[in-house]
Amino acid sequence: MDFRAIMSRQRRDPLALAIRCATRIASYPYGAVVRLRNRRYDRGKAPIGRADVPVISVGNITTGGTGKSPMVAWIARLLRDEGLRVALISRGYGAAAGMVNDEALELEERLPDVPHVQNPDRVQAAAVVVEELETEVILLDDGFQHRRLHRDLDIVLIDATCPFGYQALLPRGLLREPLSSLKRADVVVLTRSDAVSDDQRDQIQKTVSRYATNATWVSSVHAPSRLRSFGNDDQPLETIANQEVLVFSAIGNPSAFSQTVRQCGAKIVAEKQFPDHHRYNRNDIETLIAWAGRYPTATSFVCTHKDLVKLKADRLGRLPLFAICIDMQITEGEEALRKQILSIARR
Repeated sequence: MDFRAIMSRQRRDPLALAIRCATRIASYPYGAVVRLRNRRYDRGKAPIGRADVPVISVGNITTGGTGKSPMVAWIARLLRDEGLRVALISRGYGAAAGMVNDEALELEERLPDVPHVQNPDRVQAAAVVVEELETEVILLDDGFQHRRLHRDLDIVLIDATCPFGYQALLPRGLLREPLSSLKRADVVVLTRSDAVSDDQRDQIQKTVSRYATNATWVSSVHAPSRLRSFGNDDQPLETIANQEVLVFSAIGNPSAFSQTVRQCGAKIVAEKQFPDHHRYNRNDIETLIAWAGRYPTATSFVCTHKDLVKLKADRLGRLPLFAICIDMQITEGEEALRKQILSIARR
């Protein structure tokens, strides 16, 4: 079921209306719990742990993919280029017992020289990377809602294609907390800014500025850079240009990924979506192979980097499998962002 179509009111059938009513009711107790929790931290009634080094958080205010991994990689490279020892810590959402999740696997390929510790207790994880790895700067991935660990810089990402989660809290919309929480942000980064018009970008910025009055404003785009197959074999994007492809993904914003595939010049003949952070099994692979059998003109499968690191295959049945690697490109506010990050990191 396409819940985004229901949340956005694209679907207006009786079932969609009933789901919207039920989830609206459910969002009230959720919102009450979130507000109470934030109030406890704001008033100092909930304990906040501190690391012995600067902590930079990258997070969002909505669920779904806003581009945290490319942003984290961009910041990590900036810090490493300055000669600073940086480590990533995250909760590890969606990871199987004793394993790391898809985001960690992707970041390991992007940043093989940057350690990544996953632990639901991120205060404990911070202590580990400082004491055992001699870390000088901590990057807290998906940390905006994790207020138990003090951060020195809060960077919040907003996806231009769905900036405010349909203006409703979970489960009615995609907001993890009210927009008023943006007052905690030090930096707001608009991702996929090229996917909307100038007027839409201006309206998003005006809405953000009502809450994050002193935050640095940054715009960015997700730029596809290359194709990757299993084994880190990179190929140019032109490989799929003008080719008919089958697209699948297990991410929070699949429509944005499909737009990226089209941006590369490929012709999408069919798409398949799996739940966010889905762990592929043998049945899924067989389903994909059978699905491809219905499209004899398709020349390849295309997925995200996060999907590829879980599938660990260079082809599915008769078709090769490619992932599109995405890099973050800052289009507005890069110098201010660099100065702010390095000022915090060098303390």
